[in-house]
Amino acid sequence: MALLQISEPDASPLPHERRLAVGIDLGTTNSLVATVRNGIPVVLPDAQGRPLLPSIVRYLPDGVHVGHEAQNEQTRDPQNTIVSVKRLMGRGLADLSDARRFPYRFIDGPGMVGLGTRAGPKSPVEVSAEILRVLRERAEASLGGKLVGAVVTVPAYFDDAQRQATKDAARLAGLDVLRLLNEPTAAAIAYGLDNASQGTYAVFDLGGGTFDISILKLTRGVFEVLATNGDSALGGDDFDHRVYCWVIEAAGLPPLSAEDTRLLMLRSREAKENLTLHGTAPIVVTLANGQKVDLTLTAENFTAITQNLVAKTLAPVRRALRDAGLQPRDIQGVVMVGGATRMPQIQKAVGDFFGQPPLTNLNPDQVVALGAAIQADVLAGNRRAGDDWLLLDVIPLSLGLETMGSLVEKIIPRNSTIPVTRAQEFTTYRDGQTAMAIHVLQGERERVTDCRSLARFELRGIPPMTAGAARIRVTFQVDADGLLAVSAREQGTGVEAAITVKPSYGLTDGDIARMLQDSQAHAADDMAARALGEAQVEADQLVAVTRTALAADGDLLSATERAAIDASLAALARCREGSDHRALVAATEALNRATGELAARRMNRTVARALTGRQVDTLS
Repeated sequence: MALLQISEPDASPLPHERRLAVGIDLGTTNSLVATVRNGIPVVLPDAQGRPLLPSIVRYLPDGVHVGHEAQNEQTRDPQNTIVSVKRLMGRGLADLSDARRFPYRFIDGPGMVGLGTRAGPKSPVEVSAEILRVLRERAEASLGGKLVGAVVTVPAYFDDAQRQATKDAARLAGLDVLRLLNEPTAAAIAYGLDNASQGTYAVFDLGGGTFDISILKLTRGVFEVLATNGDSALGGDDFDHRVYCWVIEAAGLPPLSAEDTRLLMLRSREAKENLTLHGTAPIVVTLANGQKVDLTLTAENFTAITQNLVAKTLAPVRRALRDAGLQPRDIQGVVMVGGATRMPQIQKAVGDFFGQPPLTNLNPDQVVALGAAIQADVLAGNRRAGDDWLLLDVIPLSLGLETMGSLVEKIIPRNSTIPVTRAQEFTTYRDGQTAMAIHVLQGERERVTDCRSLARFELRGIPPMTAGAARIRVTFQVDADGLLAVSAREQGTGVEAAITVKPSYGLTDGDIARMLQDSQAHAADDMAARALGEAQVEADQLVAVTRTALAADGDLLSATERAAIDASLAALARCREGSDHRALVAATEALNRATGELAARRMNRTVARALTGRQVDTLS
């Protein structure tokens, strides 16, 4: 008689077997990998005991160096040594407003920007995959087995293109992605479980290349993200660049070579980091042309040249609080994440804004990876007694589709909890219409031209019916990674079409923040434009129906009645060309009234024709 091992659906089938899973923080400046050991999340170091892996890849004619080895050569071989690749993920060359900062040989194309190296052209996905591959190998060597999967973190404000690029890189590195997890949410998991916190918290995440702010509510094991905001092109790199520009100006330097540019950027970063511990930082550099730079950066200078960057982080904080319906005083604690939050002026600005000192008792470099490791452990099926907690994340921007009049119908509003599925029914616009074009959009504005196009597909095979008779149900589904799939189904016949949105990597770095700002700044204009668009669609439909009726049954009208309808049609046409939606609505209603008697007579004629030649006793 055989014994069967019974286990819970999300638990390991063997009582003493643990599935090996990790959390990975793929950072702009540094990356790291963590796992859960004996119930405690820990960062996995390399063979030399170093927890951080510099996010730097150097391409050689016969191989590749990643991390510390590549970092040591970045000033000698800048064009083949790729740093800050995270800022290039999911981006085309036209999207890079700061492209001149990089000494790379960019390759423009219809999709993501490419990088020319001595090993051939490389995409940001391939470069990121090299970093992830080293982290996977480090984890497998440390844990003594093959990983079942990984949770990889991304900035909360990464769009679909950037998320898809990150997931592609992980797959290329041989990782099974259990989930893409927003970095602020990962930090909240680490803090929430470590400190047994409850209440409403803000997670201020300023990394090397990105900034996120998330407002989370922690209640009895439930992690609910109330709102998120940020800037996917703001981070510690920008503070480094301010120091670099200050040195150029203070020393009166001429245009620099790629090697000198990378060297001076490196010294600028070192000076910024030194200021965290000391009041002054020397910058001593000998350039390739023999020119020497010997300057001292003071904390006062640094604060002055970066004050607008500090202020730039607070604007998304205000928007996130507004979206959550909260004031700074409603926040119980502010969690600081990312190495850039060590800067004293950042901590002071955050403390002044929220009226309380921020929480810094967890290493800001490691907290994201630790939270990701906790989530990975649960998703891998290693849930233990007492691990009853639920994660509710959100999407950063609204998702919708185009309707008549080039208007956007929002299906899933921003800050909706994911995973989420929403559906809405639409219908045809013209008689006999057998196909419908579905245009998927992302953004907060009311008009198509003001939002980002994500995908287009067609639903064909709709039975020819009168306008408005077909019922097409469009379903939007966002998975736990924040990636979108859309399907359309004609309810009568079951004809269906679907698409998994594969972004074209075309959103500019500032577009997400601009979309939200524009939606607020232009709210009144957008509502007026939407009202006008809807009124135009209704007017066009009424004109089409009226002309059809006149062509078929115009003989039912007297000359005076026909003249009145023609006058109403002409008045409506004039209003249709204008921008006053109230006048257009009034003209539409006037045409409705003018054609009321014609509609009644047409109905009587139709009934009379149907009854002609039939006996009364045959009617039921």
